[in-house]
Amino acid sequence: MEALPRETIVDVLESRLREDILNGQHPAGSYLPPERTLADGYGVTRTTLKHAFGRLTQAGLLETRHGVGTRVRDYLRLGGADLLPMLVRHSPDWIGEIFEVRHSIGALIAERAALRATDDQRRELKERLAVVGAAADADAVQLADIEVHRALARATGNRVYVLLTNTLFNAYLPVRAALKAPFTDPQAARERLEPVIEAVSSGDTAAARQAAEHYLTVTERLMMEGLA
Repeated sequence: MEALPRETIVDVLESRLREDILNGQHPAGSYLPPERTLADGYGVTRTTLKHAFGRLTQAGLLETRHGVGTRVRDYLRLGGADLLPMLVRHSPDWIGEIFEVRHSIGALIAERAALRATDDQRRELKERLAVVGAAADADAVQLADIEVHRALARATGNRVYVLLTNTLFNAYLPVRAALKAPFTDPQAARERLEPVIEAVSSGDTAAARQAAEHYLTVTERLMMEGLA
């Protein structure tokens, strides 16, 4: 059994501040109240507050100017995709927007992989597809499926596609357990993905894109139903 994480007062304060920022209680561009006022309001010490500020600054939600104060960053204008896991934890509404990007990027990756994949990469794709069908449970199937998509991204020869794929999967992490519907049957999961791998392996770019679009549409529907 895995030990449950123990929340510290800094963890709790970080979560409270994050939710207050994302809910608009502290709007983008506004300065937070003075540290002493804020610490008293949350019932914590200023040291605890500074630790929480440090985490939220690293996360891209705050910025501190010496002698001026701590301001809420406009994360929608200045933030990056690394914020997505945090935003998904805050609101599942982000999942729909992530899936929209997943669909367009995934289809393009399949098309590019069909055009550029090497013989070794085609063999790897088929091997990883076999792992999906042989996986022991839904969790293992889901993880094996992710590795197929990472291999597809590598087969494009474009490292940016690899990083985008990683970013999208990282965004799922907070709700991954609720997205297992397409992966409960290993053989069905393999058969669903097989047309994509076959089209990529044959070098048929149009078929690869069409197969990927179908796969992404079907799995998105199943995952959204599970999330609901």
